[in-house]
Amino acid sequence: MVEKAQKMALLVGCNYPNTPYELRGCHNDVLAMHEVLVDRFGFDPVRVALLIDKPGGSIMPTGANIKKALEKMIGQAKPGDVLFFHFSGHGTLIKPHFSSKKEEAIVPSDFNLVTSADFRELVNHVPERATFTFLSDSCHSGGLIDKETEQIGPSSIHKEDKFGSLDVSGNSHKPKTIPVQSIIEHLTSLTNISTSDIATHLMELFGPDASLPFRTPPHEHDFMAKPLKPDEGILLSGCQANETSADVEITENGRMGYGAFSHAIQMVLKENLSPLSNRQIVLLARNTLRMQHFYKQHPCLYCNDENADAIFLSQADHQP
Repeated sequence: MVEKAQKMALLVGCNYPNTPYELRGCHNDVLAMHEVLVDRFGFDPVRVALLIDKPGGSIMPTGANIKKALEKMIGQAKPGDVLFFHFSGHGTLIKPHFSSKKEEAIVPSDFNLVTSADFRELVNHVPERATFTFLSDSCHSGGLIDKETEQIGPSSIHKEDKFGSLDVSGNSHKPKTIPVQSIIEHLTSLTNISTSDIATHLMELFGPDASLPFRTPPHEHDFMAKPLKPDEGILLSGCQANETSADVEITENGRMGYGAFSHAIQMVLKENLSPLSNRQIVLLARNTLRMQHFYKQHPCLYCNDENADAIFLSQADHQP
């Protein structure tokens, strides 16, 4: 008997309300995605979890809560299942004191960073022939799944993309990035520890819930102990690792807005009713942003060769 495959999703929007880092469009991004997943892609609303940092919310999108929700979704997955994670919020580049490379990271509501190493560790537990698609509308999001193959990235930039950075609509926008020094200052205000070592602050505040690179040196990570095989991780990033993604304000009072990349994805899906591959989605989103004069934000695609041309959020046959 053939067991029906499932579709599951986690949607996370962080606006950081009442902070100096407040954004306008992240809640709108994931609410719009919720509607598209259910209406177009056939997700059961019961299997779509939503975490937003709305004041008074029951479950906030903290680093620990995001990882727990992802672990739960991956733990329930079977071969052939489709898993989807959409994050809209701040991103940053951070360098652990014992590492020679910078880690791309998303910034949860409590600043307990979730890094590319954490996402690699999560993807390593996705069952064979299940897919994990990660759409990240955040700054420095290129490469957010560590060691994933670049399909569309810095090498794909066109010469004409290097000029200008204005939104043709005239709406104001801001980058979804928080400088490392600002993160350290924020964490210092919570720990009262005088050090520029971010790992010290994260371990003091979050202990075992801190990101993997701040808890163990890179050579001790489980995924470093054996060669990485082609996997089912698929990353659609709002920009390259060295770029920023835009949060756009669309009303005079600034109360409404959207992420430029999330909105571009919505436009691409609305204008193309036939199935699109992951590669097509990213290329069309790039073109959409270019037409809106976001010349310095280049969406990227990271995955194995087969998944680059697989249908976006497609469902494989599940053989028992």
